[in-house]
Amino acid sequence: MNERLRRMQELGQAPWVDELSREDIKNGGLQRMIDEGIVGITSNPAIFQKAIGGSDLYDDQLQELARSEDDPKEMFWSVAQADIRDACDLFMPVYERTGGEDGFVSLEVQPDIAHDIQATIDEAARLHEMVDRPNLFVKIPATLQGLVAIEEMISRGKSINVTLIFSLERYREVARAYIRGVQRLVENGGDPSGVRSVASFFVSRIDVEANRRLEELGAEDLKDKLAIANAKLAYRVYKQVFGGARWRSLEEKGANKQRLLWASTSTKDPDLPDTIYVEGLVGPETVNTMPKKTIAAVKDHAEIQPTLEEGVEEAVELLGRLREAGLDYEDVTDTLEQQGIEKFAEPFNEMLEEIENKGRQLVS
Repeated sequence: MNERLRRMQELGQAPWVDELSREDIKNGGLQRMIDEGIVGITSNPAIFQKAIGGSDLYDDQLQELARSEDDPKEMFWSVAQADIRDACDLFMPVYERTGGEDGFVSLEVQPDIAHDIQATIDEAARLHEMVDRPNLFVKIPATLQGLVAIEEMISRGKSINVTLIFSLERYREVARAYIRGVQRLVENGGDPSGVRSVASFFVSRIDVEANRRLEELGAEDLKDKLAIANAKLAYRVYKQVFGGARWRSLEEKGANKQRLLWASTSTKDPDLPDTIYVEGLVGPETVNTMPKKTIAAVKDHAEIQPTLEEGVEEAVELLGRLREAGLDYEDVTDTLEQQGIEKFAEPFNEMLEEIENKGRQLVS
């Protein structure tokens, strides 16, 4: 096991990989990552588009599917089912070793239904049934409509990865939706001990958007600070919500806390250290999901120390200073939520088009 990934785990943080491909599954790359200390994996439509478009490992399956299936969306779910199941099976020993805390593989509902409650519920249920593995997380975006779907799925005993969280207020709503779902599950006689969830709080994208606005405001001295401060304040909310009496009563019945997951932790600005969004957010009961490039940097030179609860008061002060400088925090986070859905919808639709064209060519 890599010493730095081990150190993250010793400090209570689970290192996951934010990249999935059939190539890594088949050539042993994913198993090597597991051996080095990676204990979970996330995927999204952009990741699948990259994997399918950049490999011929899908050609045989696409050719076979194209002979009997006209709908590229159904073809995609068949392709995804194979990869996600194989990844779940590789991570099953981790899932069992950690008592169901880690070893999860995430598959996202299609992005263009993010504002449709019933469509999200139906698809999340379908994906759980399709993959049929206890260590599957279905990802649901944290839109206002998504919150209703998240609560419903948790109440049905299904494990959910809540994605695209940017603001502190939305994160608080996500945690409350999870608790309401667990409460309903318990009230209906269900066992909450088998239900897991993570709240994927996005990090580096916050700085990208805030920095652009701060440059326009002439407040460049405040750049590159909001993302980590925002995440530290989210962790403070986590401790408040899951330290309260309402939660403790559910925990006594076997319920599991919804861990915070740091997403978008690759460094977008080449002038910043390539491990800044990992080193600044190390703390207990959290997950950090990283693309392979960031994992390589972490394994090589990251300084892993318990930093998550340092500088919290300074983070509060920073938000005040940003507002004084004219930065509209709520508009930043609302913009990023909408952009996030669009950034996943676009590659998803491009991927469907690619699958359709590729399938047709392979058959002909």
